[in-house]
Amino acid sequence: MIRFSLFVLALWLSAAVGFSQTAQTPASLNATLDRYEYPFPVSFLPLKLEGQAIRMAYMDVPASSNANGRTVLLLHGKNFFGAYWRETIKQLTSKGFRVVVPDQVGFGKSDKPDIHYSFHQLARNTRHLLDTLEIKRVVVVGHSMGGMVATRFALLYPETVEKLVLENPIGLEDYRVGVPFQSVDQAEASERKSTEESIRKYHASYYPNGYPAAHDEWVRPLAAQTRHPDFPKVARANALTFDMIYQQPVCYEFGRLQVPTLLIIGQADRTVVGKALIKDPKVQAAMGQYPELGKRTAAQIKGAKLVPLDKIGHIPHLEAPEQFYKALLDFLQ
Repeated sequence: MIRFSLFVLALWLSAAVGFSQTAQTPASLNATLDRYEYPFPVSFLPLKLEGQAIRMAYMDVPASSNANGRTVLLLHGKNFFGAYWRETIKQLTSKGFRVVVPDQVGFGKSDKPDIHYSFHQLARNTRHLLDTLEIKRVVVVGHSMGGMVATRFALLYPETVEKLVLENPIGLEDYRVGVPFQSVDQAEASERKSTEESIRKYHASYYPNGYPAAHDEWVRPLAAQTRHPDFPKVARANALTFDMIYQQPVCYEFGRLQVPTLLIIGQADRTVVGKALIKDPKVQAAMGQYPELGKRTAAQIKGAKLVPLDKIGHIPHLEAPEQFYKALLDFLQ
């Protein structure tokens, strides 16, 4: 009887775990991931942009022990949303930091309006969020596209930035030099063809040592959006933000940064925004060379520190978390 009861209990627990995973990532998700649960409570900041009422989602996570009075702002990449900072948030809050993690307008749980997207506007929205939360100074950490947002934020609001950390940022080169132009409509048409398979294939390019199955956690919500009637809205926002990255380089302004800066650069990263559009293999091979781009960028920023991570790709905080945390926390001391 006891053995049978244990067997039934095991089956129940197995079913419960399966239900939990299925419930966390439904087969279909709307434009704002309403049925997808983030690792910490989500709040919304009301904005009005170009005459439209818009909500910007964010997590505001307090220190879990020995609060030190400092705040870290984590800025996500283009093909991600704030939840993928989960373990980084835990690390920082355990060390006494308050952590604020916005989903930029056009991403994650934030609205996806059809507006003119700009890094200036995203930076202004972020500053408005901090003002609303009555936060005067922050350490800004930006990954991938978040590095471009972080750079623009530090240029616009240097008095607000205690320190700046750029984790494999895109925008270290001007993509217009080698990537052929495409219109927003062309980009949108391409985005509308996205499938779970194509999204996973693109994300696999971030991992030079092989795609880890655990990364599917961050692919599934994006794939679920492709199966929802809202997906055209998501595809449009994706196209508009691609155009923002292409048309608004920050690489010519790194020398203007006046805040202490750390670059954490996975040396095996070869990310180029719009890489598939490049037909000349020589041009494609010359771009996305992060070892050289990291050195060049660090040399442009007065007093910048560069931490190269050998054999690591585009997302160090997921691929090599211990190395990433050490570099980050050492810099924050």
